[in-house]
Amino acid sequence: MSTASPGGADSSDSLGNTPAASLVPAGTRSLPGDDGSVRGEKPLSERRLHPVTPFRRAWAPVTVIAGWAVHDPNQAQEQLTRLTTTALVVGLAVIVPGAALYGFLSWWFTHFAVTDTELRIRTGLLFRRTAHIRLERLQAVDVTQPLLARVAGVAKLKLDVVGADKKDELAYLGEGEARRLRAELLARAAGFAPESAHEVGEAPVRRLLHVPPGVLAVSLVLTGATWGSLLAAVVVPAFLWLLTHSVWTVLATGLPLLGAAGASSVGRFVGEYDWTVGESPDGLRIDHGLLDRTHETVPPGRVQTVRIVEPLLWRRRGWVRVELDVAGSSNSVLVPVAPREVAGTVIAAVLPGVTVPLSLDRPPRRAGWCLPLWWRGYGLAVTDTVFAARHGLLRRSLSLVPHAKAQSVRLTQGPWERLKGLADVHIDTGADKTVTARLRDAAEAAELLQAQADRSRTGRREARPDRWMA
Repeated sequence: MSTASPGGADSSDSLGNTPAASLVPAGTRSLPGDDGSVRGEKPLSERRLHPVTPFRRAWAPVTVIAGWAVHDPNQAQEQLTRLTTTALVVGLAVIVPGAALYGFLSWWFTHFAVTDTELRIRTGLLFRRTAHIRLERLQAVDVTQPLLARVAGVAKLKLDVVGADKKDELAYLGEGEARRLRAELLARAAGFAPESAHEVGEAPVRRLLHVPPGVLAVSLVLTGATWGSLLAAVVVPAFLWLLTHSVWTVLATGLPLLGAAGASSVGRFVGEYDWTVGESPDGLRIDHGLLDRTHETVPPGRVQTVRIVEPLLWRRRGWVRVELDVAGSSNSVLVPVAPREVAGTVIAAVLPGVTVPLSLDRPPRRAGWCLPLWWRGYGLAVTDTVFAARHGLLRRSLSLVPHAKAQSVRLTQGPWERLKGLADVHIDTGADKTVTARLRDAAEAAELLQAQADRSRTGRREARPDRWMA
């Protein structure tokens, strides 16, 4: 394996990225007051969540009991058979008020406040926890509404923070309050003065794409994974029944397969229903969902890789699917289905200045000795802005990596590749993903290794700042 870096040293696989800044400057110390504010600052104006929140949190004790029953079903069944009607009534009389009290107290002791530099969330009934979310490290603020939340007129605010493994959330807020708070957080993260941030309001949106429900339904019908999962859900249980004649074996196998088939067809349709992409100063807005509505934001400057997926049955219609790798974010789909030209417009919005290569170079013909037939699905193109690698013969996938987002470049050779004078070039990105140009000529791969390190260093130096509304 060979590795190249901007400094020219072959022993390092780094492309010179600097470590993330510390959340707290060195040598500083904050002394919190009784209200959660720092001494020397004006007292915070803390707010509570929506009054319906206790109903959501009251289910926690019930969930614990249900988890125990699932973990040890035999013991749970034995305990249930011993229960008398009187014991059951007494148990419900204790559990229901206890759950209601727990929900109310957990809501009562939860507060949040927005300061000049951070969002503070104080939670905990017995053990207090204070989350300090620095606004400068916000990379996405999403509003989600499960079905029951839509009925109640409330919403959940999810906060994507750089370096955090999971999203912090505020659940639940009134729908209008959630949108206003989201706009205020984004305005402050963009650098607006605290006294004027709440007056900025939500940034205007220009629609780029809307996927009609009919097109989405047809695309799912023309997807091989949909039919493959449905076929497995029918054939495998029937085959097991012929072998075992055991109802439990069929159910234990068939129900998960049926669930997977539903998730790949009906589940995707429900989740991607009414998919709309809009462009705003704070990033790309994505709204979707039939039952649970989700309002997501693709953070500016945080997209590491864009994949253009083209299933076999979509090619006659010219449809593609666009997926994303976003550093520190769960956003993974940008466009569920769209004509290639429309998808290119959306890609240009998320990666300014990037054009999708129209032609790619295949590996040399001797690559067929390493991977018969399937070698034809690989391709490579390097432009001034992106490293583009394609793989797949039936389901094509073209990955675009902006040069500024490459973290390291690696060259690898297996024994058969060395014999045939071939090599693979790997690009590692900030989203812990790797894009590979497979089965390239060994001399070409060695040149590409060093050239890509230089392009990545230059790309980072000329990249636009990763700032909101910048």
